[in-house]
Amino acid sequence: MPGVLGVWTGADLAAAGYKPFTCGLPLKNRDGSPLLQTNRPALATDKVRFVGDPVAFVVAETAAQARDAAEAVEVDIEPLPAVTDAAEASKPGAPQLYDNIPNNVALDYHYGDTAKIEAAFAAAAHVTKLDIVNTRVAVVSMEPRVALAHYDKKTERFTLQVPTQGVSGNKAIMARLLNVPADKVRILTGNVGGSFGMKNLSYPEYTCIAHAARELGRPVKWLDERSTSFLSDSQGRAQLIHA
Repeated sequence: MPGVLGVWTGADLAAAGYKPFTCGLPLKNRDGSPLLQTNRPALATDKVRFVGDPVAFVVAETAAQARDAAEAVEVDIEPLPAVTDAAEASKPGAPQLYDNIPNNVALDYHYGDTAKIEAAFAAAAHVTKLDIVNTRVAVVSMEPRVALAHYDKKTERFTLQVPTQGVSGNKAIMARLLNVPADKVRILTGNVGGSFGMKNLSYPEYTCIAHAARELGRPVKWLDERSTSFLSDSQGRAQLIHA
């Protein structure tokens, strides 16, 4: 198609040696075992697990050409059983997102002194219980995410300009994802704008543009749009609280 410079899939990224996304928090389950990792690739390969899970990445001379090419991509996919409620997802028999995470529970975390808590309730003159549903929310920052990647073949160094509230953290994360030493990754960020925590993270698009920049030998820019940001950005809340 006119202007198209390249199209890549999850198989291409895996062949290039890039690593999947994992949770970096050092949390443990009640029994002392580590949390169960999802190992999510930047582009889905064998299974698409949610609406918005990217499967291909297209680079073209212009955004319009890239959009036209992306719309021409054909994906052979079979529908799977789905679950959209957190409580239902944790019940036996619910559709499983990852085979290594039974009942879709990655972490069963406990904090505090159970004996002291029970004693405090036992001594209380009155105990009130309340179930609260904190609905899922999208950030919808005024400034959608945008990222620019450059690869220096001579020094084998990636430079990523991304909106982030944590340059050092993103540098470490991107080095792991790109499977290179930390000194081979440079992160630049300017005025971030609204984030509400959403821009703290690294995203699949950053791995994709880094790969494309290395393959094409030229800078590659990615710009999110308002409609797609509801699918591509991390979201918050979706909490079921028993107080």
